[in-house]
Amino acid sequence: MLNLVLFGPPGAGKGTQSQNLIEKYGLIHLSTGDLLRTEIANGTQLGIEAKKLMDDGKLVPDAVVIGMISNKLDANKDAKGFIFDGFPRTVAQAEALDELLASKQSEISGMIALEVTDSELEQRLLLRGKSSGRPDDANPEVIRKRIKEYNDKTAPVAGFYQNHNKYTSINGIGSIDEIFGSINSVVAGY
Repeated sequence: MLNLVLFGPPGAGKGTQSQNLIEKYGLIHLSTGDLLRTEIANGTQLGIEAKKLMDDGKLVPDAVVIGMISNKLDANKDAKGFIFDGFPRTVAQAEALDELLASKQSEISGMIALEVTDSELEQRLLLRGKSSGRPDDANPEVIRKRIKEYNDKTAPVAGFYQNHNKYTSINGIGSIDEIFGSINSVVAGY
């Protein structure tokens, strides 16, 4: 089973490259944001718990998110693999994900990190903001805060996968096809 963590700061191209990986390898996109919305919409026990927390302005605990991921894995036992999007964001989440996958006789194949300079990210997000209508992509100050938040809090997860020899850095600057070619070279080694 091919289980990938596609990693990188906002604007690195994760969404575009995830779609390419899904199409080429038949993987299932596992987005924690989508999972939360689905569980809430379906009125599941986990969804009810998550909604209550979110309505109170609280973060959904890792245990609830891991439970949702477990449900998704169980619902797709015949999958060729998964792309994890938006998770893990902390080392504790990476450890919990490893434990969950091990309990299902699986593991993360690797983390592929798209490396893009902060100035390039800012330009990309500003361009995306013009076409997407997303206010968080239209304000340079907000963009810089999002990049800093990523660098301060999320980037340490890369160290976790480096320590487990499951981390590969890819140059995220170039054409979509060039970057995808680099990603495919990494995936071929799994």
